[in-house]
Amino acid sequence: MTGYQPGVCNIGRDERRKRRVAGIAGFLGAAAYVAAVLWFGLPDRYVLGSFAFLFGGFVGVFQDYFRFCVAFGALGRYDLSGSSDDAGSVADTDAVARDRKRAAQLLTYATVSATVLTALVYAAVTAL
Repeated sequence: MTGYQPGVCNIGRDERRKRRVAGIAGFLGAAAYVAAVLWFGLPDRYVLGSFAFLFGGFVGVFQDYFRFCVAFGALGRYDLSGSSDDAGSVADTDAVARDRKRAAQLLTYATVSATVLTALVYAAVTAL
């Protein structure tokens, strides 16, 4: 896929790599946070704070996987750097609407995924 497609693809290889790295960092941050909670013997409810890291992790990896940047979608932009070296603004109002709908979908996927994983981690920690 080498071109911008409304609601389908708005980032290229270079932008995808940035989001993948950010997503992995979010997951590593969540693991470190949970480890710190356990290490310092903090109350189990503190594990729920891992949601923020997990949400960031899921947003990053979903943007990479779906080739779609949530922020660019909301702002009516695209950047296909590393794929076709094409970047710019989306002028068509229908395309912007499809991009914003896709951005909301990805944020919903990330929210649900982070909520489920946070609940599983919390259940595991409270079972210790």
